[in-house]
Parts: sequence; structure tokens; C-alpha cells
Amino acid sequence: MIRKDGFAKILDFGLAKLTQAGEGQETYSPTFPAGTEAGVVMGTVGYMSPEQALGKPLDFRSDQFSFGSIAYEMATGRRAFERASAPETLAAIIREEPEPIRTAASAAPAPLSWFVERCLAKDPEERYASTRDLARDLARLRDGLSDASQSGATSVIPPAKSRSRRALAWSVAGFGLVAAIAVAATWRPAEEPPVFRALTFRRGSLGAARFGPDGQTVIYAAAWQGNPMQVYSTRVDSTESTALPLPSAGLLGISPAGKIAILRDGRTAPVVAESSLAGGAPRDLYEGDIEIDYSPTGERTCLTRGGKLESPVGAVLYDPGADRNIESPRFSPDGHWIAFIEQTGKQTASIAVVDLAGKKRTLSEGWETTTSLAWHPGTGEVWFSAREFAGSGVVNLHAVSLSGRHRVVARGPLLLLIQDIARDGSVLLRADEWIETTMGLVPGAAKESELTWFDDSRANDLSSDGQMLLFTEGGIAEGANGGVYLRRTDGAPAVRMGDGRAEALSPDQKWIVARRNGGLVLLPTGAGEPKTIPTPGLDVQRASWFPDGKRILFSAVARGQRSRVYVTDAAGGTPRPISTEGFGGWHVSPDGRFFLARDDDRNAFLYPVDAGEPRLLRGITPQEMLVGFDTAGAGAFVASRNLPLKIVRYDIASGRREPWKDIQVSDPAGIVQLNTVVVTPDGKSYAYTYFRMLSRLYVVRGLK
Repeated sequence: MIRKDGFAKILDFGLAKLTQAGEGQETYSPTFPAGTEAGVVMGTVGYMSPEQALGKPLDFRSDQFSFGSIAYEMATGRRAFERASAPETLAAIIREEPEPIRTAASAAPAPLSWFVERCLAKDPEERYASTRDLARDLARLRDGLSDASQSGATSVIPPAKSRSRRALAWSVAGFGLVAAIAVAATWRPAEEPPVFRALTFRRGSLGAARFGPDGQTVIYAAAWQGNPMQVYSTRVDSTESTALPLPSAGLLGISPAGKIAILRDGRTAPVVAESSLAGGAPRDLYEGDIEIDYSPTGERTCLTRGGKLESPVGAVLYDPGADRNIESPRFSPDGHWIAFIEQTGKQTASIAVVDLAGKKRTLSEGWETTTSLAWHPGTGEVWFSAREFAGSGVVNLHAVSLSGRHRVVARGPLLLLIQDIARDGSVLLRADEWIETTMGLVPGAAKESELTWFDDSRANDLSSDGQMLLFTEGGIAEGANGGVYLRRTDGAPAVRMGDGRAEALSPDQKWIVARRNGGLVLLPTGAGEPKTIPTPGLDVQRASWFPDGKRILFSAVARGQRSRVYVTDAAGGTPRPISTEGFGGWHVSPDGRFFLARDDDRNAFLYPVDAGEPRLLRGITPQEMLVGFDTAGAGAFVASRNLPLKIVRYDIASGRREPWKDIQVSDPAGIVQLNTVVVTPDGKSYAYTYFRMLSRLYVVRGLK
């Protein structure tokens, strides 16, 4: 109870639990001859925890639930689970959620609502790991609301001159709660909108960004003005950035002790290295495309390697299986959980967590794209950036609790990519604009022309005469599901052919094979109806036509298996596998006997359609793109993925490389990579698509 002078009085200590009975001790209760024990329901009905109502064993987390019930009542003026009878109240405590404080008491500060919701979580594991953590959150809540409290709230308990540590912890908790409730009762200003402060101003693309251990320094990676990726340092109140004395690299993570993990290029594979923010040359740790994060104490690390999550390094904590992959691991503020993005074979993504014993829990799923995540130290939620399949094509900022409660934090015209959240709730946010631009040399032209239609035009195929371009739109204009477009390269308007992702134009230019919802569909270029090609149990990755226009070659993944190459009739039928597992293929030779393929290690092969062994195409690197065969089928066009665009003709018999075309983009700022290159078999026309990412980094205060 709160007295008129602001003091809190405890009038009822509730139940006491005897943890170690002394000799000769006994109870004199006429109602319950034994102490609090499993299977016995005791307590005041309106304030019981779910486990207490079910007669389960209790611990300190049950008290947190009861404490949250009292805080809810103090803020709203009514009980969280009050019903007409005791049995109905118990049922509500076990199964139902109370009305959110923000609805029941609109003047209550949002941090109070987050605190109470965490205390009232049905699962004890989703409450505070210790009462000390609860007390710390209340202290932060008190500090954050102190200005408002001093401007009009009722005064609170002054600290005593000396107290035991145990008493002090409870005093801090009580002090913070009284301050929060007092402010809730007197605070009436309109909610302030978030404040965005830009930290970067140059033209280019950003990598990852993190707050430093002091919460005021920001470390980020960026590629400005077309230069290689570099790691920089700035302050939250500064407009200037300083390049750190490190090699060209991307940022992976920062430890509480100031160690910095980077990912640099190696001779044959990326290399994870570690240095200190204080200076010094980086030390190489691991080789491979790896992501890493440090625990809040810095005593433990986690990393992703080979699609699996390791923690500690070398010990697999979670293996998602052959058709799934793990990205962006992040330790929770208390170090008890690791959150990550799980990509599935169906090109969907989910947000999941795993505890240090390897128990995994999926929190949110069914997203088309998820780019990044971070833990909120105040709410215990995982904040993540994601794009919906049915959405506008924009990546928005979301939050999900450990119980799976989802909410949208912010929507914007640009793509909002969460990077980090500081202890004071400040958010490090990257705002991106993603653009795919298609350029090409068309028949009769002396120089290249732009063939982009909307904001995300990706070239997929050219007709053999170079007069028709097949491309996919998948950005903000079309959304995540994409749209298939066909246009003449003479500048005529594009025609939308249907939903999905374009793959290839048939040799007679009458049909388009496209991917839709993981399967194959044929779209007519003229009058006619779309046709679905049966691919039961398969998630299609790529597809192309045979020269006869009657068969389709495609790569696909079956659940629990690696990629394989299949052949199916355009008229329908059952797909037939023609490769072993671990291969993906496309681009059929002019005689229909071979196709170009890659294995799991990105080695290039000439693979026979019928019986026979694949032949390694030596000299083609894993980073290069296999563009297609020339007219005779004796050579293949191979292209780089980085600028300048270098296209060579590879002689299949000898392995000799002949330079064919070097292309430089006039404005390289923000160009991350070349996504597609298509060349007509005679080499007279071509088109290519590059991906440009323009970024700005913000520190945001007031996001809730």
C-alpha cells in the first residue's frame, strides 16, 4: 500500500516457504498441516502465478508474477485477472492475457508496461532470470523517469544511511516501482516521436554497426564512394568518422572488453580476425564465411559455420539440418539465450532462439527476408528487420518476445535495418535504399542503354536475336513475391506477364518458365493461360529450357536433402533427377547433351544429361558466374561478380580463357555486386544487372 506521503507499506507478506526445516519445527496451521509443496494450491487467488494455480513447484519467479500483478493493479486501478468467481480467476491466470497497460492506463509510461508484461509472462523462463535483474530494470526505470517525477510526481522514499545488501536490493526495487507508479498517475504529456540523428553522410553502402562498450562510441563498416569496405569509428554526438588502422574488412562484433571481430578477404576464403579498439594488428582466428558474437561478459563466443551454430567455438549448439541455414547470431543481455535468423529451403526466414543447453524455440516465422536482429536490454524482446511476402516490399522494424508476442516497432519509406541497441534504449539503425539496375547493349546500338523498368529490374534472359529481354521486378514496386516482365530492347514499354520470378524464355519465344511459391509455372507471351509444372516436394532454385523447347532443366532441393538437377516435360509429368545430390545446374548446351553445373563448393562442371561423369572445368573460380554457351557449344561465357565487369569466353576443351568484354560503371558508389549477366549465343548483345545499396546510419532515441 502507498501512504499519502509516498511511503510504501508492506501489510501482508503472503506465503512463506520453508527451505530447510530445523529440528523440532512444526506447523500450527489448522488448514494446511504441511508447508508450501507441489500439488497443493495456496495463496490469494487474484495474485497467484500460473504455476501456483496449477499446484506446481514454485521458486522466486512465482513472486515476480505476483509482483507484476500488484504493479498492474497500481497502474490501472483494477486487478489483472479479476473474474466473477475464484475458479474463473484461476482459469484466466493460467490461459488468458490481461488488457495491456497502455490500453487500460494510457498515461502509464511505456517502460512500465514492458516491465509488467515481462513479470506476467505465463512461462517462468520468460520472466527475470534473477530478482537482481528485476531490481536493476526497476532502477533504470526510476532513473529514466526521474525528471518527470521531480517535475510533479509524489516524492519517494529517501535512501537510508546504511542497509544490508539484501535490504538494499528490495529498497531499490520498491523505490523504482513507486517512482514509476507516481509518474503514471501524474504524467500527461503527449508521447514524443522518435528522434533520428544521422551519423554518416557519405555516398555508399554500410555493413554492420555496433555500439562500443561505453554506449557512446559507434563502430561501423562502410564502402564509401566505390572504395573497399573499411571499419570506422564515430561518436553518437559527432558528424565525423575515423577509419581504424585495420585491413579492408567487414565488422562482425565487439566484446565488452573492447575486442573487435572483423571478416577480411583471404587467399582462398574469408578470414575472421580479432583486434583491439585500443590498437594493434589483427590476429587471424578462423577461415570461412563465418559470423561471430560475444557474450555480455566476454567469456563466451558463438559463431555460425557450415550452416550450424557453435558455442563455445568448436561445439555445435544447434544444427538446423541440411536444407536450413543460420545467420546473425546474437547473445541476449543476460547471456542465457542466443537469437538467430534461420533460413529455410523454401526461401522463408524465421527468428529463433536457443539456450546454452541447445534447446531451440522459434519466435516468429514466415518472413520473405530478414536482414538483422538485436536484443532490447529493457524489454527482453528480439528486435529484427524483415519483409513480408504480402507486404509492400519494404523492410520494416519488428519486435518479438520470448513468448512469441509480435509487434511492429517502426515502418518507413526506406528499408530499416536494426544494428544494435544500447543499455539506455538508444537504437542503432541503418536506413537503406536497394536498387537493381539493368544495362545492356542491344541490336543496332553503338553503346549501352539502361533497360531498368522500376526499382529492382533483374535481367534473366535475352532472346537469341537480342530483341526481347526477360526480367524480374522484386523491389518496392512489386513486393517480395515479384513480377515477371517482358520488354523489347528497342525501348518499348515492358509488359507484365504474371506473378513470380522469371527464369528463361523458350526458344520459340512463346513461353516463359518462372518460379512461383517454390514451384514452376509456364507463362504465355501471347494469348493463353498459365500452366503449372508439377514439382512435388521440391523447392525450385533455377530453371532453363532445352533447345527443343519441349523439356525444362531445373535445380531443386527436397526437404532434408542437398540440391539436385532434374528434367521434366513442359507438357507436364514427373520430374526425373539427372544429377547426384550436391549439384545445381542450368544453361543447356546447343545439342542438348550437357549442362553447366556447380557443386556445393562452387566448383564448375560440364555435366552430361544422360549417363556419364561430370567433368571439372578448371580455371573457373567459385566467385565467377556461368553465363551460358556460345553458338557452337564449344565455349562458355564466364563473368566476374565485381567491378569492373569482366566477361571471358572459356574454351571447354582446353580450359583457355579469352577476354571478351570489360565493362566499368561510371558511378560505382554503393554497388555491392553484379547479380546477373546474360549474353546471346552469338555474342552480339548482352545485358547485366548490378545491385546498388545506398545507406545512412542513424542513432534513434524514443523507439518503443
